[in-house]
Amino acid sequence: MADKLIIVESPAKANTIKKFLGGSTKVVASMGHIRDLPKSKLGVDVNNNFEPEYINIRGKGDLIKNLKRDAKNAKKVYLATDPDREGEAIAWHLSKILDVDSSKITRVTFNEITKSAVQKAIKEPRDIDINLVDAQQARRVLDRIVGYKISPVLWKKVRRGLSAGRVQSVAVKLIVDREEEIEKFIPEEYWNIYVKLLDENSKKTFEAKFFGKDSKKQEIHNKEQVDEILKNIKNAKYIVEEIKKGEKKRTPAPPFTTSTMQQEASRKLGFTLKKTMSVAQGLYEGVNIPEKGTIGLITYMRTDSTRISEEARAAAKQHILSAYGKEYYENRYYKTNKDAQDAHEGIRPTYAELEPEKIKDSLTKDQYKLYKLIYNRFMASQMTSAVYDTISVTIDANRYIFKTNGQNLKFKGFMTLYVEGTDEKEEEEEGNIPDLKEKQEVIKQSIEPKQSFTEPPARYTEASLVKALEEKGIGRPSTYSPTITTILERRYIEKEQKQLVPTELGKVVNKLLTENFTDIINVEFTANIENQFDNIAEGKENWKKMIGEFYIPFEETVEKVEKELEHVELVEEVSDVPCDKCGRMMVYKYGKYGKFLACPGYPECKNTKPIIETIDIPCPKCGGTIQVRKAKNKKQYYICENNPKSCDYISWNKPQKEN
Repeated sequence: MADKLIIVESPAKANTIKKFLGGSTKVVASMGHIRDLPKSKLGVDVNNNFEPEYINIRGKGDLIKNLKRDAKNAKKVYLATDPDREGEAIAWHLSKILDVDSSKITRVTFNEITKSAVQKAIKEPRDIDINLVDAQQARRVLDRIVGYKISPVLWKKVRRGLSAGRVQSVAVKLIVDREEEIEKFIPEEYWNIYVKLLDENSKKTFEAKFFGKDSKKQEIHNKEQVDEILKNIKNAKYIVEEIKKGEKKRTPAPPFTTSTMQQEASRKLGFTLKKTMSVAQGLYEGVNIPEKGTIGLITYMRTDSTRISEEARAAAKQHILSAYGKEYYENRYYKTNKDAQDAHEGIRPTYAELEPEKIKDSLTKDQYKLYKLIYNRFMASQMTSAVYDTISVTIDANRYIFKTNGQNLKFKGFMTLYVEGTDEKEEEEEGNIPDLKEKQEVIKQSIEPKQSFTEPPARYTEASLVKALEEKGIGRPSTYSPTITTILERRYIEKEQKQLVPTELGKVVNKLLTENFTDIINVEFTANIENQFDNIAEGKENWKKMIGEFYIPFEETVEKVEKELEHVELVEEVSDVPCDKCGRMMVYKYGKYGKFLACPGYPECKNTKPIIETIDIPCPKCGGTIQVRKAKNKKQYYICENNPKSCDYISWNKPQKEN
């Protein structure tokens, strides 16, 4: 009989914790949730104060039986699931099915899986926080109601099997809206004028850019304006009018939150959100390190806080002082977003002495990359600013002003270790400027006008979509990855390189939902719901009352939409392809794998055809037409139309045109 039974979610986490505790303690895994709403029906009793109808998850019968037996045989049961709302809910569900006296069950949490953190948690057990449980229940029930009630509208009007989700539908809307912005965008012409100048004293050349006239900024929109400026400065002398020298500091970024980690891993490592969270989970739950055994290498990876414990701060200080010197250390505190759930720390390494290079051989390639990113970001957050010497020069040419800026890195500070990435286009590096004097003349070497056009907004990437969702208050750290994964799997959006593009199916579904469920599929509503979940978690709001206030107008909207759409047929897009069985012109339909052609004579004629994309480059082997297809992993490949009959050409790489 074990003195203590500790239940966690995963076997990896269980194995790590076992190493820290004595022989009379048993550690087992629940393998995630053990109860949930049924898949086959709504599972929420709307006539009985929205009581959820939880059932044991299919296939977990033996596991539940074993958990009950272990709980019965233990003196004390510790529910050590993850330290967030989802983990609190799993602990609560476990407490409901273990079939032992409630006084025997207690809750423990730790933000990192280290010996000291686990032992401290066991000494400081608490009751299950029912407010956190209720916040999770509210999300689960609300999302079930929305999905269960709206999805049938899609089944009737688009196709069976489709589903709508409260957060997913808003994410799709953002992507569709951005695509429409891009399609409607009209480029505007603008010009820049660059002049190459020589400082005769140093014999160095440098470049300056047109700013305006008489110290007023002037935009150039056409060639006529360019010609006018060039005419007026044709014989002008270029005189250095003003030199401003200064110093600029660049401060480090704070430790990672879930969303900033996902964004950086996407930008710098090319990881999908799903991959980032999976690799981070492994680092958190435990890795076998020589001389230390299996230990958690990072703190809990679902957080929107940048707060760091004083112990971690002290460890970072010691490491920076010994590795870099006192001029590189600065004790920094970061403000956490006002909407953040500040229950635990930002993401950081658990052991400051375990530098990435030291443990590289114990990690997989992906674990090493992500651990290095987390480690360096955290250490850099406690380092001094980088310092630049800056110079700004204003040059006059017959009252027309040109400007140039330069900067030299004087002290690297935190940039020794880490520089934050960005989704924006990097600015061109500012060049070195010779040692000029005010009122001196510099000699024109050449002048070059350059025509450009404004560009449409960029499509979202996984990283920039996460940033947008967070800024708009849609979802929380635990929801970003599953949200984007879901809309990709449903084929509402797809990836082109790293960009997220709506499919035709995504556009059709978005149009139907946004036109008919305006109050639900919008950013403000979704963000407000998240705030209500936060209020429930803090005990400020009753979850069933919140669901009730949402449900009554929502149910009325659904009934109204179903009535209005009852006799509305979606207008099908007609193709120029005749049905080879009955001669009718085939129409475009949307299936699980995207767009296809179908005979409008269904059910009399059930003929369908795939839509075959081709390229205008002939097959390198036989000269036939090259078709573009997608493999099961959604990666594009190229195949000859004659394969496999008379040609075996197939390639992942697009064939090249012969010169």
